[in-house]
Amino acid sequence: MVTPTQKREAVTMVSKTHLLSHRKSCVLIGISRRTFRYKSIKNDDALIEVLLKMSQDHPGYGFWKLYYKLRQNGYTWNHKRVYRVYTQLKLNIRRRVRKRLPKRVQEPLIIPKQADIVWSMDFVHDSLYDGKRYRILNIADDFNRELLAIEIDTSISAERVVRVLERLKQQGRLPQKIRVDNGPEFIAKRFQKWCFDNQIVIHYIQPGKPVQNSIIERINKSCRDELLNVYLFKTINEVENYATKWQLEYNYNSPHKSLGYKSPKTYAKEFSIKGMPFIEKQQLNINFENSH
Repeated sequence: MVTPTQKREAVTMVSKTHLLSHRKSCVLIGISRRTFRYKSIKNDDALIEVLLKMSQDHPGYGFWKLYYKLRQNGYTWNHKRVYRVYTQLKLNIRRRVRKRLPKRVQEPLIIPKQADIVWSMDFVHDSLYDGKRYRILNIADDFNRELLAIEIDTSISAERVVRVLERLKQQGRLPQKIRVDNGPEFIAKRFQKWCFDNQIVIHYIQPGKPVQNSIIERINKSCRDELLNVYLFKTINEVENYATKWQLEYNYNSPHKSLGYKSPKTYAKEFSIKGMPFIEKQQLNINFENSH
């Protein structure tokens, strides 16, 4: 639908481009000369000033709240005029409000003394040769730093996270607690429901405190240094193939300083045979330099 304002602009353009009179241009465009010559006497300066100030004072108000607030303050502009100015000022574009998270309690990092007590999960982001972004979900056992799963795709939703955990469950692996950050995949109801159904406690670290999940952060660093920064990948399949090889190397052959320079699998095997304690201090603040 073409508005009268647009038709007036078209008449002006046709008249200048083809050197026609306004009368002929109006006939071509289909607008009367009276409508073409009409000049609006409306002045919305006062409404704009009041509306902008009110929207700044009440950023959470929508159109109708602002309109009735104007009425309460004695202004008599009708709702059609207010809405026209409201949309012209683009006040109808909703501001994105960051989702408020429940208060996260800081919890000391306690190294479990056996497998499948506490798992850690986190994402790593990278891009292919053509610039296409992809994500890697790493899941590790805090007991021996074993990388239980490494899932790769351009998008990994909460449903996908649950499928990976369900696959590990079918393999006989299920933790008592999972430590994660406050990412949308981990605060999703689908993930929380799966954990509740399987009697798994979710421990959320405090926002902006990745050191509270330092075991998986250290594994992510190894993933980047030993895999992502070493190769230039062209497809997701290439990433998956190399990642599978790296996961096997990491679990079976990679020495960890915190494990006495043993690999995760070797340490777990020796622990099950000798029953040796994993670490003397159960409560340990692990940093990136001395945890691997």
